[in-house]
Amino acid sequence: MKKIILASKSPRRKELLEKCGIPFECMPMNIDESLAEGDTLEEKIRLLSERKADACLQVHPDAVVIGSDTIVTVDQKILGKPHSHEEAYEMLKELSGRTHRVITGLCMKSAEREYSDVSVSEVTFASLSDEEIHDYIASGECDDKAGSYAIQGLGGRFITHISGDYYAIMGLPLNLVYEELKNIELY
Repeated sequence: MKKIILASKSPRRKELLEKCGIPFECMPMNIDESLAEGDTLEEKIRLLSERKADACLQVHPDAVVIGSDTIVTVDQKILGKPHSHEEAYEMLKELSGRTHRVITGLCMKSAEREYSDVSVSEVTFASLSDEEIHDYIASGECDDKAGSYAIQGLGGRFITHISGDYYAIMGLPLNLVYEELKNIELY
């Protein structure tokens, strides 16, 4: 059976991939995560997921490798992971009462086959008071999360509408992964 490797350190991606019921290993890759110039945001995030998969496949050429990355954007501005509580506050204030996009790139690669795609979802936040934002930041949940929130956690209470793939918003388009794994010769 071919080994499946998730090229990520994200506990959310690991948790999601476990839902496929297929054994796998996690192997985070230290790559340059800067986004290419000139491409669309969708293309940039797809290429970043490919770089992760390529780096892992070089180390494990007999495996099936899964690379993925997610960005949150509002008005074409990327909201990455906050570096401080102040930055988290600014991001959440910017998302308050608005709809934003979550773009997740996926690349699945083996020596014989390659699949890459992008999932784009829209998420609408309720209007948030300063107290709600500060309480959420104090929970610690916004740390290490693109856009400073987790849809699957306390941050879910702020969301009034989503259009797209819930699991891709969490960080891994689960159905795309599952369907592609069915197409890959694992044995």
